[in-house]
Amino acid sequence: MDYADYLALDQVLDAQHPRSNHHDEMLFIIQHQTTELWFRLIIHELQAAIEHVRRDQLEPTFKILARIKHIAAQLLDQWSVLATLTPTEYGQFRGALGQASGLQSAQFRHVEFLLGKKNAGVLKMQEHRPETHAVLAEALERPSLYDEFMRYLARRGLPVPREVLERDVTQPWEESEGVIEVFKIIYDNPREHWDAYEMGEKLVDLDEAFALWRFRHVKVVERIIGFKTGTGGTPGVSYLRRIVDERLFPELWDVRTRMGT
Repeated sequence: MDYADYLALDQVLDAQHPRSNHHDEMLFIIQHQTTELWFRLIIHELQAAIEHVRRDQLEPTFKILARIKHIAAQLLDQWSVLATLTPTEYGQFRGALGQASGLQSAQFRHVEFLLGKKNAGVLKMQEHRPETHAVLAEALERPSLYDEFMRYLARRGLPVPREVLERDVTQPWEESEGVIEVFKIIYDNPREHWDAYEMGEKLVDLDEAFALWRFRHVKVVERIIGFKTGTGGTPGVSYLRRIVDERLFPELWDVRTRMGT
């Protein structure tokens, strides 16, 4: 076995098949394929992190979440490469994309599910891919990283509300006043709750990293296509702008206002 065999480079480097003769379509394909490879690693890491939290092992989770933060930085930085694509250049091969859209990325939805952003409606986009649909359906029904952290805090004796612990994990997270109070206990007494405090900060790192990625996404799309409808009839910039300020772990942000009061 040599380097190319180990990395399956024959398959990887033969996976780019432009549908047009335009020079810049290769950039567009590789940009999105690279993103999907990073998503695959994020899924791998998040699944391990969830298992560690379930076993009350937060320290290994810190290393994993730090790694994901750096992966998110890679994803953020590579938008600058796509931003070199001008509106004129993109317009010359855009029609070759057909109905393909980034909203159809099953791995991105999987990442969202693992982080707690649940939406059963997105499974419809994968009905034509039964295996992918099954993977996403399973992820939808499993507790997210945030759900498992809540359960960990309860096992540590913190007053996590029962309705949070017993909630339907297939539903989107709803902000809880009781969870804010739990984090206030932790953040007002970090020495007493150091592991939980550190975990909270790692989750905020992650939330912020993905928010920056979303912001860069919307600006690059706006730069290239303005406010045109996205591929496959998606809303484009108007939709992306709405999700820029979404928070994965809202109580960890809101507790900052309550600290010391």
